[in-house]
Amino acid sequence: MKKKYTIPNVTISIVLLLVGLTMIIPFVWMISTSLKEAKDVFRFPPQWIPNPVDWDNYIEIWQVIELGRGLLNSAIVTVSVVGIGTGIASMAAFSFAKLTFPHKNKLFMMLLSSMMIPGVVLLIPQFFIYARIGWIDTLKPLIVSGLLGTTMMTFFLRQYMAGLPTELIDAAKIDGCNYFGIYARIFLPLSKTAIAANVILLFMATWNDYLAPLVFVHSPKKATVQVVIASLSSYYSEQTDFPVVMAASVVAILPVLILFLTCQKYFVESFATSGIKG
Repeated sequence: MKKKYTIPNVTISIVLLLVGLTMIIPFVWMISTSLKEAKDVFRFPPQWIPNPVDWDNYIEIWQVIELGRGLLNSAIVTVSVVGIGTGIASMAAFSFAKLTFPHKNKLFMMLLSSMMIPGVVLLIPQFFIYARIGWIDTLKPLIVSGLLGTTMMTFFLRQYMAGLPTELIDAAKIDGCNYFGIYARIFLPLSKTAIAANVILLFMATWNDYLAPLVFVHSPKKATVQVVIASLSSYYSEQTDFPVVMAASVVAILPVLILFLTCQKYFVESFATSGIKG
């Protein structure tokens, strides 16, 4: 069956194409700038294909800043937050979706109410607490605050698990399975698409976080990759070398891009399934 090219369909396609271009063009320009010489960045008309191609920018980023150390620190924080935070959020979601315990709805509403508090408001109280216990200039504030900041994942996974058949619990109990076994062997595998989608979002938020590392971490050896890239602006005395900054940005974005391309199928399936159930 051939698709009808009606005016609404064509209009929607054009709008989606324009929206897609607004996201793709900056990414293409970033890659293009990372391969240019500094004098060609502000050339008019803009030069999309660098001529000549300057690969030295990707060599320089490892020499002028501690990019490797920043990538390692970001990896430690992100893997800890995503790994442990996903486990905590999924267990909490299973409890709120399928278990019965006193004041469950009230506790869930209290959990959701914490989402209304902007994270920036908590920075000053957190700073005083972390300073008193000696966590400033370490990675602990970034990891601990990230573990406690998975309310959004808990909410989405709870909604997803609530749509799964409750009869699975009764069948598992007959087979002698306890609640943790029901969660780990049945509901966790069935929720893998929703978990994968939320893992991508949490990974992006943690990896790209700039404000919290800037506030809680002071020494260059403990800085995350986003703070390290920002320090490039102060490295050059006269003018920022934008091709080097863009080269560092390309390297920093690669983990997020690889994760998204790897889990894209689960990401799409999660939203498609949620739309069908809704």
